[in-house]
Amino acid sequence: MGLMWWFFGLLAFISIIGIPWGRACLVMGNFSFFPFGQEAISRSELTNELDLGTSPLGTIGNVIWFLLAGIWLAIGHIMSAVACFITIIGIPFALQHLKLALISLAPIGKTVVPKEQAARARYGKL
Repeated sequence: MGLMWWFFGLLAFISIIGIPWGRACLVMGNFSFFPFGQEAISRSELTNELDLGTSPLGTIGNVIWFLLAGIWLAIGHIMSAVACFITIIGIPFALQHLKLALISLAPIGKTVVPKEQAARARYGKL
């Protein structure tokens, strides 16, 4: 699935207008390969500031993303999760695929950070 993310990212980078989608795809592709101990979090939640990806333009970008590629990546992650749920060893990987399926629906404006940093950003100093 990480290769699928990178594939869609490379397709997005072909046009100048697709660079925000391509950047999000590369970040989520890396996250797909190494999901344990990390979490995807909104950049506005992390920095308490709006940027292009977390603004209304980011929302429009996420809607376009959902229609063109997000639904297909989500389906791929759900199918991978079902395949992983077959074995006991695969259950943690299946749970990560389900988490990635939700992220794949709207990845623009998100970044991947260690879980501790995400918890500090959400709940203040722990």
